[in-house]
Parts: sequence; structure tokens; C-alpha cells
Amino acid sequence: MKNRPVPTLEDVAREAKVSTATVSRCMNSPERVVEKTRERVLAAVSRLGYSPNFGARALAAKRTNTIGAVIPTMENAIFARGLQAFQEVVSDNGATLLVASSAYRQDLEEKQIRNLVARGADALLLIGDDRDEKIYEFLSNRGIPYVVAWSYRDDENHCFVGFNNRSAAKEMAIKIIELGHSRIGMIAGLTRNNDRARDRVLGVKDAIIEHGLNVDNLNVIEAEYSFAEGGDAVERLLNLEPRPTAIVCGNDILAVGAMKRARSLGVQIPEQLSITGFDDIEVCSVVEPGLTTVHVPHRNMGKTAAMCLFDMMKNDNLCESSHLETYVVERQSLAAPPKS
Repeated sequence: MKNRPVPTLEDVAREAKVSTATVSRCMNSPERVVEKTRERVLAAVSRLGYSPNFGARALAAKRTNTIGAVIPTMENAIFARGLQAFQEVVSDNGATLLVASSAYRQDLEEKQIRNLVARGADALLLIGDDRDEKIYEFLSNRGIPYVVAWSYRDDENHCFVGFNNRSAAKEMAIKIIELGHSRIGMIAGLTRNNDRARDRVLGVKDAIIEHGLNVDNLNVIEAEYSFAEGGDAVERLLNLEPRPTAIVCGNDILAVGAMKRARSLGVQIPEQLSITGFDDIEVCSVVEPGLTTVHVPHRNMGKTAAMCLFDMMKNDNLCESSHLETYVVERQSLAAPPKS
């Protein structure tokens, strides 16, 4: 079968009986073209199957209108809502989003960052700030704006759009302690190359020390973010003597996995064991019992991060960091400890 010739801008102009400049305006600034003409041009575009040559446009503008995002995982819903809101703003600004996953590996993340830049990404969304300084130098030397999300620090060298993981985890731990729990366990994410997971462990320790408890009694098990890993970790904690009366989980995936396994072992939640999560993804409100967790403003974070990136691209400067608030959502998985 013969390949059909690719329709050009000139073909659309002839079909719509307008100039090529008018076609270009319809594609790039449709609000500048009267409705009748715009409809005629778009009808011609549809009939011919015309698609703009973004490569040529990129060469002319020295931009590809492409935004890159490197997220730690696509295997669960942790980043889904934030990335969706990020994508909506990117699309509203006429840009394309390219997403890569690092599988929580620093070496792979560095490779993905370099690949996205090599493919012409104008700006990047990064998760957390735990990476080699040479990557930040690489981005700076190439003039690539980036935003660090899901984390927040007072650091004038980076633009953060996120929250303080340490203080958020501390707030949850304080709530647990004030209910009367003193035997506390924690199922944390893998802390290596993960500042968010490390900060959440530190936050729980802060609360324990602040309330005069022995931080050495905090049993922390690190696990990959999966339901099965959460289940395996809770079994280990339940085999301790004395076993904890409350378990703080580094995210909701671990918490739901822990709850499911504990209940399968005959442990009643929250009557015999309290479990809490972190993120407030949709599953928290549909599991039984409902999961007490830390609410993270995912959509606001994604939207704000994208707006900051476009502001940086437009004004060629570092945007002001945004500190977003988290709060504890109380459901049924947390209660006072069982009476001895």
C-alpha cells in the first residue's frame, strides 16, 4: 500500500481558502481568529488529518513545549492525584507531559532526568530532594527549571512545592501517644535515597522523645510500598514481646496491607491494635475499618508545582517555594490501647 503524502500547512490553507498565517494563528492562538474562519480552518484540519510540525516549531522557538516528570513509582496510587492535577495545568498551557519512573533508585532517576533533558524537556517535576548535587548542577548548567514536590525545606537553592514530612508524621504520632499508646511500632518505606520516608521516621521519633517515652523502644521495619510488604512487616511486629498496641505506617499502601494481614491473623482493629497511614488516598475511606491517616494535598500540590514551572520558564527565575499544610484525618482504625 502506498504511503499517502503528509498534509502540510499550505494544504490546510488552500482547503480552507485562507492564508498560511491564518492557519498558524488558529493552531497557536485561536482566540485571535474570528469564529467563522476558525471553524472553517479546523474543519479543513480534520478533513485532511493535518498535525502541526512540533519539531520545526521547537527549533524556531528554542523550546519543545514539553515538561518532564520523574516519579518514584507507577505501581500504586501514591502520586496519581498530584500528577493528574499537574498534567491538567500542563495541558491547559499547551504543553505535553512526559513521565518516567525511577523505581526508587537514585541511579535510574539520574538516568531518566538526563534522558528527558536530552529529549528536549523544557522543565522538570522532581519528587523529594535526596539526590546527588551533580544532578542539580547538570540542570543549572543547561538552564532547565525544576520543582521539587512532595517535600518542603527552607532552602533558597531549590523551588519546593510540598509539605514537611517530618512535622506531618510527628502530628500523627502525637495523636497516638495522647490516646495512651506507649508501645509503638512503625512500618516505614525504604529510607535509602528517600528523604520523605526518612523524615517520617524522624517525625515519629520526635513525638516520642517530646512526650518522655523511650525512643529505643520504637521498633521500625522498613518495607517496599506494597500491600504484601505491609502485611509481612505487621506479622514481624506482632511477634514481638511485648507487641505494639499501635503501628504507624509510612504510607496508606503499607497501612492497608498491615490491616488486612492483622485481621487475617485474628487481631481486631482498633480494639487490639491501632494502625495509621499517610497520604489519604482513596482506599482509606473504603477499607474496613476506615484508615486514620495524614491528608496530603495532592491535587493542590500538583497544580501549584506546574504553575511554578511555567512561571519559571516565562520569567527565567527561581520561583518562591510553597509550603502546603497537611492534617490528620481521623477514621476508625485508631483508638485508645486495650486495657491490660
